[in-house]
Amino acid sequence: MYSIVNGIIRISVRDLVEFICASGDIDNRRSSKADKDAMQEGSRIHRKIQRQMGAEYTPEVFLKTEISFDNYGISIEGRADGVIDNNKGITIDEIKAVYANVSTFTDAKYVHKAQAMCYAYMYLINNDLDAINVQITYCEIETDIIKRFHYTFKRAKLIEWFDEMIQKFKRWSDYLYEHTMKRTKSIKNTEFPFEYREGQRDLVVSVYRSIQRKKKLFIQAPTGVGKTISVIFPAIKAQGEGLADKVFYLTAKTITRTVAKETYRHLLDKGLEYKIAIITAKEKICPCERMQCNPIDCPYAKGHFDRVNDAVYDIITNEDVVDRDIVIEYAKKHNVCPFEMGLDVTYWVDGIIGDYNYAFDPNVHLKRYFSDGAKGNNILLVDEAHNLVERARNMYSAKVCKEDFLLIKNLVANIDKKLAKALERCNKLLLEYKRECEEYMVLDSITPFVFALLKVFDLLSKFDEEHKDFEHKELMSEFYFSVRHFLNMYDLLDDNYVIYCRPNDDKFELNLYCINTAYNLSQYTDKAVSTMFFSATLLPINYYKKLLTIHEDDYAIYAKSVFKQEQRLIAIASDVTSRYTHRNRNEFLKICDYIESVVEAKQGNYIVFFPSYRYMQDVLSLFLEKDIDFEIVCQNNNMNETDREEFLNQFNNTSKRSVVGFCVMGGIFSEGIDLKGESLIGVVVVGTGLPQISVEQQILKNFYDEECDMGFEYAYVYPGMNKVLQAAGRVIRTTNDTGVILLLDDRFLTSRYEALFPREWNDYKTVRQVNIKNTLLNFWESC
Repeated sequence: MYSIVNGIIRISVRDLVEFICASGDIDNRRSSKADKDAMQEGSRIHRKIQRQMGAEYTPEVFLKTEISFDNYGISIEGRADGVIDNNKGITIDEIKAVYANVSTFTDAKYVHKAQAMCYAYMYLINNDLDAINVQITYCEIETDIIKRFHYTFKRAKLIEWFDEMIQKFKRWSDYLYEHTMKRTKSIKNTEFPFEYREGQRDLVVSVYRSIQRKKKLFIQAPTGVGKTISVIFPAIKAQGEGLADKVFYLTAKTITRTVAKETYRHLLDKGLEYKIAIITAKEKICPCERMQCNPIDCPYAKGHFDRVNDAVYDIITNEDVVDRDIVIEYAKKHNVCPFEMGLDVTYWVDGIIGDYNYAFDPNVHLKRYFSDGAKGNNILLVDEAHNLVERARNMYSAKVCKEDFLLIKNLVANIDKKLAKALERCNKLLLEYKRECEEYMVLDSITPFVFALLKVFDLLSKFDEEHKDFEHKELMSEFYFSVRHFLNMYDLLDDNYVIYCRPNDDKFELNLYCINTAYNLSQYTDKAVSTMFFSATLLPINYYKKLLTIHEDDYAIYAKSVFKQEQRLIAIASDVTSRYTHRNRNEFLKICDYIESVVEAKQGNYIVFFPSYRYMQDVLSLFLEKDIDFEIVCQNNNMNETDREEFLNQFNNTSKRSVVGFCVMGGIFSEGIDLKGESLIGVVVVGTGLPQISVEQQILKNFYDEECDMGFEYAYVYPGMNKVLQAAGRVIRTTNDTGVILLLDDRFLTSRYEALFPREWNDYKTVRQVNIKNTLLNFWESC
């Protein structure tokens, strides 16, 4: 929204007007989704209208004005869509593309009018005019019908109006200036809050230098190096030097957001003047039973924009850490939507903590920071970056289902014949694909279907405008968004995508599968000053660089582990395997024997990670036949938050009986849990973590076989090994911990897997059933 450089607050005309002049209700019944798509169509409409206007029309005119106060200044700038110079005088043209029926408009929306009035003020002052005209041009996207509204402003009136708006903004600009001065001074005085661990200072310096040089940095940061403070501290220091406006800490899981928040709190306790906002997902913060964002169904939506600025000012002037509970408290106090207020708070804070999707998801990202026109002066800190690969594939992939077209067609058949016909056209094209497809079919082109889908999309937008009380509105809205996402992803289609169709259960799907996400992600990371990708399992780093960035010269470092090798035993069994062809009772019994040997060597708590629920149950059934002297607790695939807490509490008991957790690799307990000390003293990993064979994995394999002859590695080995490393990382969480990591699969001893081991695993021991007990006893005796 703004930036501060050398005592000047810079803000765009559009941001200023939308902030100061917004009023009224939140109302998702009034085509908010269509408005978003109108923004995407806006550039095309603008260019078309501008070309039609003739010689007296100058398009895209840059305008700027500056206002000085005692200690700082405000610079307001932007581009007027057009300036008309003819015998009627000077007219500022503001063009808006809309899906609504423009013939029903009786006046311009005030925010649109105010935007044009700002440009008119600038032009009037810069050219010393006595009066100036304003024209708001609305263009209906589907029909290209245009409707214009004209206004004339005398010099004195326009100056009075503009001065009044600046006065409304002044309390905000005063806050910005005063807070920024305090923040900058405090950052200079802030020291690293802990004694540096071995290699940690080098990591901090590497992060700072990467920001200075405006580079991306990939960090393999083993557990215990203090990666959170090691990226946050130098980012804040760079912020204090004016290298960035905001720091985004992006995560995939709630637990890592909590760690980031506590790290910031620690710095605040040391005297740092800093504001942090934690973004909470809408479904987790909405106070209503159903998320119906309109003034009829939600009391917070009615008049939200009339009150939200006061609410935001209240919260930022009284709170340093704005988390979910704080947002809800102030939302109730001011009777505003907590989710929307939470997003508005991010304008005025220094650090933002949130999920990946607020930066990278094309449907959810914060457009104020990451849209096409946004000027990014931010630092992105991407935690657990190994998770971003699959998350990004989901973000940038899309699918539609044949059966959905039939369903919607039947719902609208008696209401909108034109829409029903367009839906039937899409259904028939999908039926043609279905007749040719067996397991799956890769397609070179789907142009006829996309043309038909574009027609459906336009008609859906019109239907939404004309049938606001449609009985199946939620179902229609869900379908609308899936069509919109599919078309948006089709616009991104390039050599990094594969188009395929397939039957899936009782549906037939057409998929746009984004395989290499690097280009799409870079559209967002390149808007930032610098991006840090960090994880304890970012191996092999070149694999992640290939999938997360398009810049070959981005940096990469391997942080030194702070743990001593004698703290843990890494053992690999050479006489057992989890290969599909060897999954039998004999092999399961070997697994049981190894687990028993581990538990018998030292009383304590352990977790065994299996390749699947089925494999886990097969081994569990054999244990149930035995008389064992330890307790087994099992993960299941329907665990809620309470179930998870109860499961983890088993490892904090003081019983003298060992507890062995049976879990699934890649599941909720294989990363993001922090069992320290005696809570966990050993991990057994069964198998190499290979993803299950599926259509998507086969397409991945074929894609990378063609590209670099490494299909099996990219589709199976690397994702699988990441799950292994995450599971192994559950043990040895602090410098005082000791523990065992046992890998049960002879494939780990092959060069393909040894090359993927972390550097600190170079002392692993090869074991067999005959010597595992002695190996374990010798290790524990040496501790």
